[in-house]
Amino acid sequence: MTALEASISSRLKRDASGLFTAVVQERGTGQVLMVAWMDDAALARTLATREATYFSRSRGEQWIKGQTSGHTQRVHSVRLDCDGDTVLLEVDQVGGACHTGDHTCFDADLLLGPES
Repeated sequence: MTALEASISSRLKRDASGLFTAVVQERGTGQVLMVAWMDDAALARTLATREATYFSRSRGEQWIKGQTSGHTQRVHSVRLDCDGDTVLLEVDQVGGACHTGDHTCFDADLLLGPES
């Protein structure tokens, strides 16, 4: 397993469980597909392989997006936000990003639409 570079690790702000937020955006459309959690090892693996890897809080382990579903995310770029508590992954999505099979996790409920 590849370790996260110290220059990156030192900039991350993690929660009490050692996790930080990952926002996933589709390359080409700019659409936000999902939000997930990462730990240092998941980020290191993502940077090394370009396979989106996250941390499942419910299972307490890493998971590679699409490993069981075939709905993969090829990572084009990763950016760290100004506070160091969120990373933005720009991905090429194959299949649905949401666990429901929808293309994005934000397809379900529109709480406020654009003004006319």
